[in-house]
Amino acid sequence: MKHFIDLSLVPKSDLNHILSEAKRRKANQSKKGKVIISEASNAKDKLLLMVFEKPSTRTRLSFDLAMRQLGGQTIVMNANDMHLGKGEETVEDTAKVISGFSDIVMFRTFKHQTLLDLSKLLNVPLINGLTNFSHPCQLLSDVMTFEEKKGPIKGSKIAWVGDGNNVTNSAIEAAVQFDFELNICVPKQYLPSKTVLDWAEKKNGKIKIFHDPLQGVKDVDCIMSDKWVSMGDQVDVKKKKEDLKLFQVNEDLMNIAKKDSIYLHVLPAAREEEVTSDVIDGKKSMVWDQAENRLHGQKAIIDWCLSN
Repeated sequence: MKHFIDLSLVPKSDLNHILSEAKRRKANQSKKGKVIISEASNAKDKLLLMVFEKPSTRTRLSFDLAMRQLGGQTIVMNANDMHLGKGEETVEDTAKVISGFSDIVMFRTFKHQTLLDLSKLLNVPLINGLTNFSHPCQLLSDVMTFEEKKGPIKGSKIAWVGDGNNVTNSAIEAAVQFDFELNICVPKQYLPSKTVLDWAEKKNGKIKIFHDPLQGVKDVDCIMSDKWVSMGDQVDVKKKKEDLKLFQVNEDLMNIAKKDSIYLHVLPAAREEEVTSDVIDGKKSMVWDQAENRLHGQKAIIDWCLSN
């Protein structure tokens, strides 16, 4: 059974296959209607159960539409619909129920351990729709968008600017799996996961940490960022924004990157905080293509998970 929990857990060859499939399915998707089934898939007549403990726009829309374009159907549940985590039902019992009612599951949750526990108990594939530790689906669409605009990502140089959060962790794993250089530009107190950094070092990943974004973005092909305060963060918001104010992506920072560099953002964005309007709404911004590519990436992930 194939789960899509973290990029580090998927073989490189499989990740490259998923990426190629995402591009192919995007090219072949009918322009006549959003729910037209363009070609055969492993998801035909299958049911995707989507469980959300966190709010979502792009993840919900992209997975729902992806399953429809693949010829399957979806059911959506939120945290209030479930007994899990309320002391009313064990993870084991929940897994048995979910396995009996679905063919594949996408879970968007706070605790990464919940996902890991479920992956050992479910009898159907499980996809990580986002946890407080990682966001692998996002990075697949990021890599896809980069390659659409800039060519092969292998050997390129990318800078992450801002908070060392869950998306940063997945960016580190992506850098190793897709073989690109990653400059992580973060304040000392907002480093990404040591576990992921140690894993990348063992895999000979080309990861560098910068506490000065002006140095970290020099001559990079792409700058990426995310909101400074993520959903569910138990932090002093005012202090965190003050700590990160020198890590705003603005025109001055973009001008230090390569002349033909692009800008990517996870979305949703807080304009004039982590990024200025002239950057995210400017010519170098590819965030809307990036958001749309979540759809095609999800199709490829679902199809891979359901393949033999």
